[in-house]
Amino acid sequence: MAGWSGRRKTLTILLFLLPTILAVLVFNVYPLILNTYISFTNRNRFRPNPDCTAGLNGVLDPLCWPVFSSGAPKGLGNPYKLQEPILKNYETLIGRLFTTESLLALLRILLALAPLVVVSQVNRRFDRGLTRPVSSGVVWLIAIVAVVVIGLLADFFGAVNVLMTSGDFIVVVFRTILFVVFRVPLTFLLALTLALILNDTSLKGNTFFRTILFLPWGASSVAILVSLIWQFIFREQGVLNQLLAAAFGIKGPVWLNDPASAFGVIVLADIYFSFPFFMIAILGAMQSIPADQYEAAEVDGASWWQQLTNITLPLIRPAVLPATVLTSITAFQMFGTAFAITAGGPQTGASTPGATEFVMIYAYRQIFQLQNYGNATAFAVIIFIMLFAVTLWSLRITRITKGVYE
Repeated sequence: MAGWSGRRKTLTILLFLLPTILAVLVFNVYPLILNTYISFTNRNRFRPNPDCTAGLNGVLDPLCWPVFSSGAPKGLGNPYKLQEPILKNYETLIGRLFTTESLLALLRILLALAPLVVVSQVNRRFDRGLTRPVSSGVVWLIAIVAVVVIGLLADFFGAVNVLMTSGDFIVVVFRTILFVVFRVPLTFLLALTLALILNDTSLKGNTFFRTILFLPWGASSVAILVSLIWQFIFREQGVLNQLLAAAFGIKGPVWLNDPASAFGVIVLADIYFSFPFFMIAILGAMQSIPADQYEAAEVDGASWWQQLTNITLPLIRPAVLPATVLTSITAFQMFGTAFAITAGGPQTGASTPGATEFVMIYAYRQIFQLQNYGNATAFAVIIFIMLFAVTLWSLRITRITKGVYE
């Protein structure tokens, strides 16, 4: 009887979990397997229909299933099949990365950035209770100076130029990472500044300012529409150039046709949409800090800067780190803002990605405009592996999930 009771309980649990399990298999696992399989094929706009007798097409592709086969698209070329060689799509994307010249350039870049990695590891050891011989700010300043010196000696920008000619994948990913590197720290600085102002209890109209400053986060749900306003501001006959002409008699540049200024406009626009999330996270963490910490610091004669660096920043770190990881991932996956303002442009060449063609825009163009499905899915697989590895690394560094297992 006891055995039957246990089996009945297990069966009941499985029946409750069955809809979720089926949904995960249908909407997550199956698309992932199909996407990975297509990345090894030559599927494109001329070969949209599968050869149902080749490879795993008959099992994986819905167009080979009887219920969908009648509506299968007919391409101009032969049905798609596995590539020969099978890794051709991946070689097209990253093959030139493994040449001697590209690997040496990558080594020079890693060598220049090594001081930042060393400092992060040193700070982790100090966070475990070790006594700091110097302040964290001094350590980071030394690291930045070391990066500049080593970068000049190793010809950092020359190495970057070499990598930028090694294929679309490196170009797109490098520009996306550069966007994240600019966007996330600037967003944090703006959010921290505003949070410090709003945390001041003597500020009149505190609630009003919080509401106003939070509005851009609400507007991010319709980012494409609001981004058109940013496009109107920075276009050739836009608001900014009209103000420059009226106030100073200056003819403004064509902001969105220059790669550097177009990149800067995208960074500014995305900071506008994203800083409220950071601001609210920092403000909530600040308000949880006991007031007696600051009172004791004032009694000891600590300045405002000392209170900020020794009390505020260390105590808000548990809230800031997860927010930083989350906003970095969303910045890496940014699509709507850049697509609405520049559509990935301006173009830098006939067969090269545009100056603001980040990861998601490149994937969109490959799938919906060029319909190069094999290349696009190979790109998606590589990006998935990269993001998965970075996520695991960030979980280890930030120890976000540490409390779950304690």
